[in-house]
Amino acid sequence: MSLWYKRDMSAPSLTDLAIKHKTDKWGLHFYTQHYERHFQHLRNQKVKILEIGVGGYQDPKAGGESLRMWKDFFQEGLIYGIDIHDKSTHEEDRIKIFRGSQIDSNFLGSVLAEIGEPDLIIDDGSHINEHIIETFKILFPKLKQDGIYAVEDLQTSYWNSYGGDSFNLKNPKTAMNFFKGLTDSMNFEEFDRPSYRPSYFDRNVIGMAFYHNMVFVQKGHNNEPSNWVTNNRLRSKNGKSWLKYAMRSIASRIGM
Repeated sequence: MSLWYKRDMSAPSLTDLAIKHKTDKWGLHFYTQHYERHFQHLRNQKVKILEIGVGGYQDPKAGGESLRMWKDFFQEGLIYGIDIHDKSTHEEDRIKIFRGSQIDSNFLGSVLAEIGEPDLIIDDGSHINEHIIETFKILFPKLKQDGIYAVEDLQTSYWNSYGGDSFNLKNPKTAMNFFKGLTDSMNFEEFDRPSYRPSYFDRNVIGMAFYHNMVFVQKGHNNEPSNWVTNNRLRSKNGKSWLKYAMRSIASRIGM
């Protein structure tokens, strides 16, 4: 997940498009430069992007600004939105909207059955910590390999009214701490725990990038072997041979 990218200077930036479409992804928030950094390489591809949260609360005519921004940015893309309220008035060519809860696994399953695997998923939904975590657990496994899952407005991890916590900064129930935990998942091969069985996230999170109030999680096959094995530097540990550790690492990657 590179922090550097080459922008097509002949096309408007995502910030330009955010201003054009009046989305709060620029101005109220400052997310667009981060999105462009991580999404630029897909700009001219036929991506499927799923955004949770259309905006505008109960007003059926309000919202939809970011969906139109994404449509403008991904000229070949298919843009899908999810909202708890009826936002069908914002549907147009290449924009389709589904109504339902972001934590309803049956609803989300029906959406994915219709649209297929998304390349990009953005959670700009309720911002409730429990919802953020539950939605990620449901949808990340359905994201395409090498896809990216972005979560906005993680400031609610510190807001009590959203299930956050500003006093216990290690509270496992906050979204921020959930995502911090995934940084360990990326490094599970280094765990000095011979009986450890890797989780789905251990095997499928290959990159993360944190910014102010948001995070990007990249999906892929996390099968890079342990540093102990690749460098063949561990001759013995607690009386056990390095070969046993090497075999354990290989077995964990192939699911033995």
